[in-house]
Amino acid sequence: MKAVIQNEFGHSDVLVFTDVKCPEITEDEVLIKTAFSSVNYADIKSRKGTKVKGNFPLTLGLDVSGTIVKVGKSSAFSIGDRVIAFPIGGSYSEYVKANKQLVFKIPDSLPLEQAAAMPTVSILSYLLLHEVGQVKKSDTIIIHSAAGGVGSMLVQLAKLAGVKTIIATVGNIRKENYVKNLGADLVCTYDSFAEEVLNNTYDQGANVIFDSVAGEVTSKSLECLGLYGTLVQFGNSSGKAGTFKTSDVHSSCRNVKGFSLGTTRKHRPELLAPVADQVIKLFASKKVILPVAQIFDLRDAAKAHELIESRDYEGKVLIKV
Repeated sequence: MKAVIQNEFGHSDVLVFTDVKCPEITEDEVLIKTAFSSVNYADIKSRKGTKVKGNFPLTLGLDVSGTIVKVGKSSAFSIGDRVIAFPIGGSYSEYVKANKQLVFKIPDSLPLEQAAAMPTVSILSYLLLHEVGQVKKSDTIIIHSAAGGVGSMLVQLAKLAGVKTIIATVGNIRKENYVKNLGADLVCTYDSFAEEVLNNTYDQGANVIFDSVAGEVTSKSLECLGLYGTLVQFGNSSGKAGTFKTSDVHSSCRNVKGFSLGTTRKHRPELLAPVADQVIKLFASKKVILPVAQIFDLRDAAKAHELIESRDYEGKVLIKV
């Protein structure tokens, strides 16, 4: 089968389109014919070696949409089922295997292209909003990197939940209309958001801030996080660690929560099925969507990575297999 592998860490040119052996499944796994894989920023970090120290050859990719072609004995799935999944050993390939706990059936009404945009960003966003951040309708929230996949999803889910004020940040103000069309009330750049949040909340600050950027953005977030507020930290796309002092939180009764979908997939996969069921229903009913910025052929995975790294896109980038 065809796949994209890498034999070293580095720039996008380390990604090689080649032939590899089709995976063999155990009784707890299924084999999926991949239709589309999404490209996530975590793939970029893994390719560079800043996220994983895997054994080569390495295949990247966190999630897929596709059709089951083989099932293990203990699986309740059937051949022909249309699914989304978090596969074992990457997703940039024609066939992938996945543990049955990380495979979720989708309805015929949901196109495989739109389904491929969902798994990582929609399940993560739902967990962040409703379980980690525990956002209330009366809250003012800040969503960083709002034009990206997770940001796009968080804005829509917050709007759907009736959150009072949704403030979004973007790297380039040209993305303002895109984010406002998703449901944001105010869009700021990283340079000005702390001041604008305080101005728009009469110096009260935000109740919950979702931060996947880290670095200086984390420090600025604490400047506009209100009393008893929560900073949810779930990534560091800036490549820099976000820092804060204990005095930043104890006297103001604020708290910082961390979350990783990768950790949850590995250690508590049983938590994902009910969330996947909820977001699949939302997508199937078109209550939320994820705009697809561009679709690349599998052989052009390097170009997909270059687009992600440019940050000059809105929504999700997909690979068609």
